[in-house]
Amino acid sequence: MTGETERIPARPRRLSSRLAVLGERDFRWFFVGYATSLVGSSMAPVAVAFAVLDGGGGGTELGWVMAARILPIVLVMVAGGVVADRLGSRRVMLAADVLRFAVQGAFAALLAAGHASVPVMVALVAVWGLGEGVFLPALGALVPALVRRKEHLPDANTLLGLARSVSTVAGPALAGVITAGFGPGAVLLIDALTYGVGALALARLSAALPDGAGAGGGEDSVLADLRDGWGEFRSRRWLWVTTVQMALFNLLVWAPFLVLGPLTAQRELGGARAWGLVMGVYGVGAVLGGLLMLGRRPGRPLAVATVATLGWAMPSAALAAGLPLLWTAAAALVAGAGSAVCGSLYESTLQSWVPAEVLARVTAFGGLGAFVLGPLGLAAAGPLADRVGVAAVLAFGAGWQLLAGAAVLAVRGVRDRRWEEPDGGAVPGGGAAEPSPTAAGAG
Repeated sequence: MTGETERIPARPRRLSSRLAVLGERDFRWFFVGYATSLVGSSMAPVAVAFAVLDGGGGGTELGWVMAARILPIVLVMVAGGVVADRLGSRRVMLAADVLRFAVQGAFAALLAAGHASVPVMVALVAVWGLGEGVFLPALGALVPALVRRKEHLPDANTLLGLARSVSTVAGPALAGVITAGFGPGAVLLIDALTYGVGALALARLSAALPDGAGAGGGEDSVLADLRDGWGEFRSRRWLWVTTVQMALFNLLVWAPFLVLGPLTAQRELGGARAWGLVMGVYGVGAVLGGLLMLGRRPGRPLAVATVATLGWAMPSAALAAGLPLLWTAAAALVAGAGSAVCGSLYESTLQSWVPAEVLARVTAFGGLGAFVLGPLGLAAAGPLADRVGVAAVLAFGAGWQLLAGAAVLAVRGVRDRRWEEPDGGAVPGGGAAEPSPTAAGAG
């Protein structure tokens, strides 16, 4: 693109044009492989939980295993972004899929042999999380390279979000059936095979895809790469503001909801079946939100994404107010739809306005910011609820989400940003723009 940017229309298009991105060979291969691996990934947590419980573990042991997956993601994500920018996203993602294929296969074999003690599970799940930690920032940087026609980029992100949403509905249900019939080891074996499919799809991508967009190289140090990535991240006010919003959301809203929601469901809504319904409806809402976004280009994408985050307040508010199961499920439906709208628009904005050579690092800093407070929220929700009450913690989270959304919308760079505005060196369609005169800022 030369001289002028492309205005992307806000009106919806016909279904055939909304799915036109699937006509691009590289994206189509990647979509099939990624969607397959997502189903396995969404099945695995159910299997791991029952592997711990069947092995004689309780809530404490299960908590250790869950934390063992999250902590490596937080610890290696930024380093993963540096490596992806140096070596190329496809290479890093391929290595991550091969690693996870091997880990889950070994996990399944140890379960079958009866040698999977809790410490062994913690170690295996930690390596699994290590693979995820390097995969995620590379994913954010690869997608724009797969889409040759940049007007298809929002549809690409919407389709990937739809795949994630469908997997969150189908995966746990399949895992429950397979675990009941054949044991958790069978689920983990299937998960390993789906990572193998993902690796094969990555291996078939075009050789013309860039490998190493320009980070480091030669004598440049990793620290210099980190400084450059951090400089790009903090120079965009809209980026660090929305990242702070997501960090506090995970700490104050989502973590308490995940911990105290099942507790409330057990006491007031009918138990595990009711909680499964709430989370299943959340996934259905995310699917519907993705379908709603397919082919649509709101003129102010970050403003719409921020408004969509207000929906996350509703499930916590419903539980805090003691509403019946039907109303709580309806609140989860709205929240799920909002998550899909927010995710699609945010990813497309990030990929459009951040230069390709630093995109993995910037994605990693945003992901780190979003993840880093989550474990603290998970650990603190129960003790805090014991002190002030479950309803008080959930109500505070709902109120915070509304307040935070209003505060983010007050930031001009979020509220008024349009597709065609240049920002610090990148424009939709790949053209270069003059650097922003302001040196100030993922949800």
